[in-house]
Order: sequence, then C-alpha cells, then structure tokens
Amino acid sequence: MQASQLSQCIKPFLAMDVLESAQRLECQGHDIVHLEIGEPDFDTPACIKEAALRALQDGRTHYTHSLGLLELREAICEDYRQRYGVHLHPDQILVTSGTSPAILLCLAVLLEPGHSVIVSDPAYACYANFITFARGRPVPVPVHEEDGFQYRVQDIRKVLSSETRAVMINSPANPTGTLLSAERMRQLSELETYILSDEIYHGLEYGEKAHSILEFTDKAFVFNGFSKRYAMTGWRLGYVITPKHFIRDIQKMAQNLFICAPAMNQWAGIAALKEAEADVAAMVKTYDQRRQYMIERLKQLGFGIKSEPRGAFYILANCRRFNADSLKLAFDILEKAHLGVTPGIDFGQNGEGYLRFSYANSMENIALGLDRLETYLSRHPN
Repeated sequence: MQASQLSQCIKPFLAMDVLESAQRLECQGHDIVHLEIGEPDFDTPACIKEAALRALQDGRTHYTHSLGLLELREAICEDYRQRYGVHLHPDQILVTSGTSPAILLCLAVLLEPGHSVIVSDPAYACYANFITFARGRPVPVPVHEEDGFQYRVQDIRKVLSSETRAVMINSPANPTGTLLSAERMRQLSELETYILSDEIYHGLEYGEKAHSILEFTDKAFVFNGFSKRYAMTGWRLGYVITPKHFIRDIQKMAQNLFICAPAMNQWAGIAALKEAEADVAAMVKTYDQRRQYMIERLKQLGFGIKSEPRGAFYILANCRRFNADSLKLAFDILEKAHLGVTPGIDFGQNGEGYLRFSYANSMENIALGLDRLETYLSRHPN
C-alpha cells in the first residue's frame, strides 16, 4: 500500500534537510556553524519562564477555553491596540500550539478543493505545502531583488481569478527580511480577496516599524506568535486573529484537532506581552549588530545584496557569481566548509541563485562561519 497522493505532493523542507545533514556531520565529530535555521539563539526571558513555573506550581495545567485563556486574548488585543491602533475583540482570537496550526485551520475554513492562494516567490517554504495540504493550489507571484522583494500589486491582479480565495503576505519576511511599505500594504488591502498576513516577525525590525494589515482592512486573517520575538520556539505558542464571522467554524476544528494550547504556556505568553519588552529591545539591538556585520562581510565576499533586510533575521544573498544551483552550492559548502546555509530554491523558483543566511546566532559563530566561507570560496573559485 502506497502513501497517499496528498502526502507525496508535499515537498521537503530543504532547510531541515541541511540541518539534518549538518547533524549527521556533527555525529561524526565535525564542528558545524549553523546559519541555516531561523531560531533565536537567545534564552527565553526570565519573566516568561517564571510565569510558566508559577502556573505549574499553582496547578494551572488543565484544559483552557478552546479559543485560549481570556486573559491572554485580552493581552493580545491590548498589544495590537498599542502597536497599531487596532481595536479587536478577544473572541476574534484563537490561541494555537504554534502559528503553523493557525495557518492550516484558516486555510481549511477558506478553501474548497482547487481554490487558490497567491504567494510571493520567494516565500517561506512551508506556505505552498500548507495550501496543498488544505487541498488548495498555491499560485506564485515573483518578487524581485531590485524592487526590494516587494509585491507588485499589478502582478497579483494578473493572476486573480474566480478561484482565488486569498493573498498570503509576510512582513517582515522570511527569507528576504523585506518590510512591506504602508503604501504597498494599502494597495494589497484593496484587492477583492482576503489577505492572510503572517506577522510572526513583528517586533524584529531595524529602523522603520512593521505595519499590521489590520491597520488597512478587517478582511484579513493575521497569524502571530511568541517564537521569534520572545525566543520561545520550543514553547509552541501562536494565535490567529480572524474576521468575526469565521471564528466559530475555526474554533470547531480546533476543538476537534487540538482541544487547546498548553495552559502554562499561555500564562507565559501573558507575561511575554506585559513584561518582556526590555528583553526584546536588547535582542533586537544585538540582531541589528549582527545584521550589519553579516551584510558587510557577504558583500566583501562577492555576494549580491541589492536590498538590505530591514526585519526578521535573514539575508537572502545572490550567489550566482559562484554557482546558480543553490542546492548544490549549499550542500557543497556544508560538506567542505562545515557551514550550514539554506538554498534559495527552498523558497520558490525565483529564489534559485540565492542562499539564505540567518543571523540568529552569536557574533562569534557568525564570524567563524563567514571565515570558513571565505576559505571555501578561495579554494573553489567560480
């Protein structure tokens, strides 16, 4: 008996393939510098851990409301009011075990088989797989380095059809670090379709602040969480903000599939929103120092960076000077330089010819990794 056609349609997540190959080399005794994975190297702030411990000690370990703790949903509403001037109701919010389940639930409520969702190319590798899993069809729209990897709304309009149910946006973006301008977001909000806005990297900006799509329209689903801003990847805590008339259908699916997010982690999320801003500011300052260092070093090594990232913790660097086959180049660098980087092809066809570097690692490790890359390039010229 073969695996289902659906499971066979899901493409591998190449960043994880690189990581797992790197781990294999580490098991053989090799020292690997990891610049392939987007995971903060910081520890979760103490105030968050203390809140989780208090919840555990106080016996707050039972099921919560399927939408999530009311106190957490109210804190999320207040966070969006303070940051963006957006007024929400707690019953528009569903708390989930990470942001990925939230995306899957919303795609399930929006899509019938064959319906389409527009995604940028390049984009986070899993978006297309999420859409496929929900029996939908991802429609890529190329975004370009010379345009700062910003959506061109006229290009989206060319592929809009009666089957289009939504446009996926991600600002700040993975893998490009792009921050969508307010004007570009306003134009997107005027499209006659829903917007799916992944705002997981909000709070990690360098200069201009990110805008929420909810500043421009309420015809949107917003995904956010605690993994990136608060260094809580392993806590698996996220949420979705939905148009009011969809919440009950999404809630019913969540009740059946997930019941609720872990209770003590939700109490930790409240502490994150209310108490951890100083910790976040310190992390952002450090990320920015690493960002500037990595951009300069990569340019010195001959990589093309026309559009400098202004958010998240990634740089998508043009590597065509060395090898246009990003998958081959990434694995060659791993094997010979013991440096993990992500091939651009992981993020779509328009990502080919690029490598993604993550600066969610210490300055010491970033410097060591780029030194290894410099040695590799000197020994393997184009």
